[in-house]
Parts: sequence; structure tokens; C-alpha cells
Amino acid sequence: MGILDIEVWGKDGKKHEERLGTCKVDIASLPLKQANCLELPLDSCLGALLVLITLTPCGGVSMSDLCVCPLADPSERKQITQRYCLQNSLKDMKDIGILQVKVLKAVDLLAADFSGKSDPFCLLELGNDRLQTHTIYKTLNPEWNKVFTFRVKDVHDALEVTVFDEDGDKPPDFLGRVSIPLLSIRDGQTNCYVLKNKDLEQAFKGVIYLEMDLIYNPVKASIRTFTPREKRFVEDSRKLSKKILSRDVDRVKRISMAIWHTLQFLKSCFQWESTLRSSIAFVVFLVTVWNFELYMIPLALLLLFAYNFIEPTKGKASSTHDSQESTEVDDEEDEDDKESEKKGIIERIYMVQDIVSTVQNILEEVASFGERIKNTFNWTVPFLSFLACVVLAVATVTLYFVPLRYLVLIWGINKFTKKFRNPYAIDNNELLDFLSRVPSDVQKVQYAELKPCSSQSPLRKKRSGL
Repeated sequence: MGILDIEVWGKDGKKHEERLGTCKVDIASLPLKQANCLELPLDSCLGALLVLITLTPCGGVSMSDLCVCPLADPSERKQITQRYCLQNSLKDMKDIGILQVKVLKAVDLLAADFSGKSDPFCLLELGNDRLQTHTIYKTLNPEWNKVFTFRVKDVHDALEVTVFDEDGDKPPDFLGRVSIPLLSIRDGQTNCYVLKNKDLEQAFKGVIYLEMDLIYNPVKASIRTFTPREKRFVEDSRKLSKKILSRDVDRVKRISMAIWHTLQFLKSCFQWESTLRSSIAFVVFLVTVWNFELYMIPLALLLLFAYNFIEPTKGKASSTHDSQESTEVDDEEDEDDKESEKKGIIERIYMVQDIVSTVQNILEEVASFGERIKNTFNWTVPFLSFLACVVLAVATVTLYFVPLRYLVLIWGINKFTKKFRNPYAIDNNELLDFLSRVPSDVQKVQYAELKPCSSQSPLRKKRSGL
């Protein structure tokens, strides 16, 4: 409760940053639990910063020893469970649940120091919440025995646990990482997770032992699914990679081929390449068009969900062999005697990198969108597929009994009056928000839990020490 300092920075494509201006806000003078819209003039330049500040008491994020584990006390566990029961589904909609993580120990970590040892500590990240353990010096088998408690804002988030080697004043060295979707947590069980590399695609060295408990309200979690995801404040910048670019091209190509094969199938029905198939398709077309009603669209999607639930398709287990390797492109600069020519070459390199990086990001978005649709119907995340079935069932019944003009009228009134009812509401698309929670094929590989027996990998020396 003091002075909040705000800095505005500008960054261009050459990784050059420049501070544009500063401003200050007296937090103590603002009321609690109320949206405060402020226009703050910047000190060192023209212009102002428009901010919306809401002070909300924060709780639930904590760290403790094993002896004072919150959920170990039966009375406290009962109280927390009661807070997230179905009867309280309409209270405090932003408080979805609580996650408790016991960080027990790690075994057989990578030796990051020349002495053959490491100084490991563990960083836990859930959304924008970050907590870390203390450092244990000179060991490859640290035992932290700490308990971390997080407030769950989105049950579709993933808990990222990263092990680092403390290196004094230098940035810490990476020792391994694991990403665990909250919905895959097995409550109260001690699990051994194989550490992966930075891209979460290959086994690294060592394992970590965690015990987790997740308590959440399913109704709040379902409603939260159709709202925009919280953006990460601290996120690694995406680097240009030939491997990733090639992988994204292949992903888009697979989706395009699936659409092309579907169109070819329809064309073969029209061309009567197979008499039996074309006859059946023609009869189905006549019956469907003659008896078509709008409620049949969500009903057909429900039947597709049911078919994939009874007979899981190969797509659910496929694509695990893809996205296994990711290498960074080495920056190659041509040495030239003339400084002006050298700068011109560097400028062109940056320009080409920006263009290729943009293309890579677009391919990533297109491929992920198609894969998320496929994984929704494949029951990759049962919670999301079941939620989609419930929505489609409600849509089928609604379209059967309610005329379409009434539904369009309600939708239009809601859109036109949304800004009046909530001036600070973020415009969103519920369908895209839902799909953003479904993992793509790359994320399926990153979330896949490796077996300890397959974690053997060649010992990697610390690059910074070479």
C-alpha cells in the first residue's frame, strides 16, 4: 500500500528497448474492491496512460513446511471442500478452487558445477503466480519437503515446475522442467515425474517427486471456460527455429489433407465411382434435406462425440511422434571490412527473421486451431468434451422448442447492451475461448508424462562452463 511506479517501454524488431515515459499512482488513496479508471500523464514524454486499477485482497498463495500442511488437517480440509461445493457455485465466481503442491525431492539431477554437484532450487508457476523453494547446496539429490498452496483461477491451466541451479550473481542454470495440467492431477498420490528439456519435448536428466491435491467447483470451472484466458505476464519470447517452422508446415499440411480427402470423398459420391456408396449418400441426402430442422446440427455433433467416445480414433494417440525436436537457428553474421555494409546485412537479417517469425506464428495458430477442434471430439480432455456435449444437448433442446428469431433477438440485445451493463467488459468469442482450453498436438506432447525408465539421456555439460 504505497506508490506504484509505472514505466512505459518501446521495443522494435532489433531487440532494442527504449523507455518512453513514467508515471506514479498512490495506491493508498484508492478504494478497495472498486474499479478505478485513471488517465496518468507520462513524465518524460507527451501522451498519457489509461489504466483500470482494482485493489482486491489476495489470499490462498502460500508456502509452508510439511508439518503445517493445510489440507492435512481434517477440519480445515472440510472447510475448504465446503467452500467449493455445488451449493456455493454462484459465490465469488473468480475463485475456482485451490491447489496444494508438496515438493518432496529430486533425484539424479544434472551436475551443473565443475565439482560434479549442483545447487538446486525449484520454481513453481501456475498462471501468473510464482513461488520457489530454498536452495540446497552441493547435491544432486535435494530434499525440499515444502508445501505450496495456489488459488486456481482457471482449472485448464498447467502447473509448471522448473529446477534450476543457483549460480551466484549469474542467471541460474536450467536443470529440468515438467508441465502438469491441473485436470490430470491424481489427488493425494506421490508421483515421480521425469524432468524434460526447456521445450518439454524430450527427457532431460533426473526425476522430481511431487504430491498434489486439487479441490475446485465444476460449475465455476465450466463458466470460466467460456471467458478469455488470463495472459501470462512473464513469457519466453518465441525464437525462430527451422525445426518448428517445418513442424508447423507439416501440421497445417495434415489438416489441409484431411479437408481435401473429405472433399474428394464427397466428389466421388457425386461422380458415382462406387454405386453402393453413392446410392446410400443420395438417399441420406434426400431424407436429411426433406426432414431437416435446425436442432439437428448440434444433434449431429453430439452423435460425433458419442462415436468417438465409444470407438476412440487414432487421432487421439497420434502426433506424439511429431514435435519431438526443436533446435535454435544460429545467428550467422558475415564479417565485412566496411562497417556500413555490415550494418546493411544485419538490417536485412533482422527483417527476414521478423517476416519468417510472423509466418511461423501464423502457421502455429492455424495448425493449433485445427488440432484443438479434432482433440475436442477425440475426448483428449474428458472435462471439456463432456462440457461440449452438455452445451450441444441444451442447444438441441432449445432449437427444437424456441423459434430461431427469438434466439437471434436475445443474442443481438445482449451484444448491443453489453457495454452499457459492464463498461469495462472485454469483448470475447465464447467458442474461441473454449477452444483455447483444448490442447493442441504439440501441447499433448509437452503434457505427456514420461516413464522413469525412459528418462535415461546422455549427460549434458553446462554450456556456460565451456
